This record gives sequence, structure tokens and C-alpha cells, in this order.
Amino acid sequence: MTFSDEAFAEEIRASLDLVEERLLKAVDTDQPLLRQSGSHLINAGGKRFRPMLTLACAHFGDPARPGILDAAVALELTHLATLYHDDVMDEALVRRGAPSANARWDNSVAILTGDYLFSQAAQMMADLGIDAVRLQAATFARLVRGQINETMPQPEGIDPVEWHLEILSEKTGSLIATCAKFGAWFAGASEETIATAEEFGEVIGVAFQIADDIIDIASDSSGKTPGTDLLEGVPTLPVIYALGGDDPADARLRELVAGPVPESDLAEALELLRSSKALEQAKATLLQYQERARALAQALPEGPAQKALVDICDYMIERDA
Repeated sequence: MTFSDEAFAEEIRASLDLVEERLLKAVDTDQPLLRQSGSHLINAGGKRFRPMLTLACAHFGDPARPGILDAAVALELTHLATLYHDDVMDEALVRRGAPSANARWDNSVAILTGDYLFSQAAQMMADLGIDAVRLQAATFARLVRGQINETMPQPEGIDPVEWHLEILSEKTGSLIATCAKFGAWFAGASEETIATAEEFGEVIGVAFQIADDIIDIASDSSGKTPGTDLLEGVPTLPVIYALGGDDPADARLRELVAGPVPESDLAEALELLRSSKALEQAKATLLQYQERARALAQALPEGPAQKALVDICDYMIERDA
């Protein structure tokens, strides 16, 4: 994505270049396999949304204060580590257009590489102080809890949509919230600003995940093969809305998405979902989160950083269009 303030965008790009250098330095170990596997996903690229948000929120205070760059790098290492573990759990073959670490090497190498990235992130956090360590640990606990809840049956008496959105808040929103909080916190912003930035991060994190789930169904030009989540039986918001419906006309759709969709039925499932009320419900929920995020961004101190957060909200709707 791009920011409307070009000078601000250039400053963030320059800082992200430093983040990239520090990420590679973190895996520059004398163990050759670990150096190769650790740099695998870094070199595969990515949006670097999390460090970008940390760096942007630092502009609500003094972005030159120490600790900001370290925090951005440590949190991105944490995110990358979870991707290695996710690919093992999902038995994924591809990540960011390249073979996943578990496919290129094996599960053991992928898991140990993720562990190594966690250790590097923890060392950086230790240098940032006990409060930073405590917050990172709490964030990681939420992230793991969200992943665990996603793999277990939903408890009785809980609304499926609410259960799913809470999972997204924990497994995705929690880390993005901490990225925003760390940026404002280490820059010396006010407590009110820090709290608002943190809430913005969690809301926009959930919104990004919902948008990804919609794109998996609705887009033929996202760079991702449509229907990947359907093939894997991943419970996304459009599918949850579809399963919760009772319209007899959608009986075939509910039958198809009740579990992993066979490849032979994928085209039919996509066609039915794309014209369904369930997809419109998911889009309406996405819009609610986008509007919440925009309101939070507009409550922050005026300036380039605030405008950047509003730009992020606009980008979210554009990528779903």
C-alpha cells in the first residue's frame, strides 16, 4: 500500500530498509542450515505490515527515540516465526510464492527455525526492558490461544460468528495491536494515544483477515488461487455465515462447505458463495470493522501518522473491491 503523504511514505520506506537489514542480521548465524532456513521467508518478501505500523505509530511521539526499530524488528521476527509453525500445522507447500520451509526441508527444520526466530525476538525484547518482555509474552499467549481455539470444536451456547471473530482478534489482531502500541509507546506518546493506537491495531488486524477471507472467494486476480481455504476446510467468515443460514435455496451451498470442498466441486462452491447472502454478510462485517478502525484513527493526534492510519483503512476497502 502507499501513503498519501509522500514525504512520510519515504521516511517509512527508509526505516523499513533498516528493518530488512536487521531481519537478515538476526539470522546470520554460523550454522549454515539455520542461516539458510531462517532467511528463507525473509527473502521471500511480504508486506512488512507489522513493522510498518510500528514505525508509523512512532510518529505520534518522537520517532527518533531508541527502541523503536528494535521493537519493529522483534515483532516481525515473532510474526515470521509463527508462519514457519503455521505451515507445519497446515501442511502447506507454498508460502509467499516460494516453497514453504517444511516442503523445502522438513517439519523438524521448519519448527526449529521458527523457534530460533522466537529466540532472536526474545533477546531483542530483553534489551527493551521487562515491560516489553511482559507484553510480548502476553501477546504471544493470546496468539497461541487463538490458534488452539481455531483447531477445537466450538463450545455450545456461543454464537459461531462471535466465536470466529474472537479467534481472529487473538490469532491475528493481538500481534498487530502490539505493533501499534510499541510504536507509540517507545516514541513517548501519551497514554491515551497509546491505548487508541493499540485498539486500532487490533481492529484493523481482524479487518485484514476478514478481507483476506473474502478475497479468497471473490477475487480471481489477487495472486492467490481462489478457493484455497475451501479446499483446506478452513472456517472463514463467509463460510460460517453460509452454514448458519436456513434458506432452502442455499442447501447445496451448505452441503458443499460443511467440510473441505473436493477439488471437483470447487468451481460450483465458489459460484454459489459469490452470489450468496453469506458473502454480503461477510462484506458488511468487514465494513463495520473498517469504520471502527477509521474512527479510532481519526481520534488520534492530527498529522502524517494519523493520515497514514486512515490510508490503511481506505486500502482495506480498495483491496476487497
